[in-house]
Amino acid sequence: MFSGIVEEAAPVVRLEKEKDNLHITMKCSFTGELKIDQSISHNGVCLTVVRKEGDEYTVTAIKETLEKTNLGHLKVGDKVNLERSAKLDGRLDGHMVQGHVDQTAVCTEVREAGGSWYYTFDYEPLQDDYITVEKGSVSVNGVSLTVVNSKPKSFQVAIIPFTWEVTNFHQIKKGTVVNIEFDILGKYIAKIVKMQLGK
Repeated sequence: MFSGIVEEAAPVVRLEKEKDNLHITMKCSFTGELKIDQSISHNGVCLTVVRKEGDEYTVTAIKETLEKTNLGHLKVGDKVNLERSAKLDGRLDGHMVQGHVDQTAVCTEVREAGGSWYYTFDYEPLQDDYITVEKGSVSVNGVSLTVVNSKPKSFQVAIIPFTWEVTNFHQIKKGTVVNIEFDILGKYIAKIVKMQLGK
């Protein structure tokens, strides 16, 4: 479980294909604190540390993950949003993020607004309960954000300068593919309502 509060946007230093799998090697400031078999969120995708060496560590993405997320688009040098799992005795500053990406979306507009930015994302819902609601929560590339201008197949988020600088939002432009995880509570509620209506 994660909170959507990104610790670091770290660069990809190596990509290795092995059959249908992709080994992703990252370089980050807290590698020394990691353990083999530890779960880390990468652009919102929960992956397991399989190797460590110096200030670099490696995780493996399987075929299904590569097909459903933007990790297959990564290039060496790209920055990835990283977050270690949430501590149960800590404050939940974002919202409950599972690290199970629902689908991808495409950035269709980036608009500057007096020192902050509005990003618009379009998506084709893969399930009926993949929705956003006004002022609700959504995870974009692992970042916990508040939805504005919610529509059936699109939504906007507002990004403050701090978030723009410490996450990979400064790399996102029109046409960029991002990972989306919809709010888990909203998904449960939508499914219960659908069951009650007999759909």
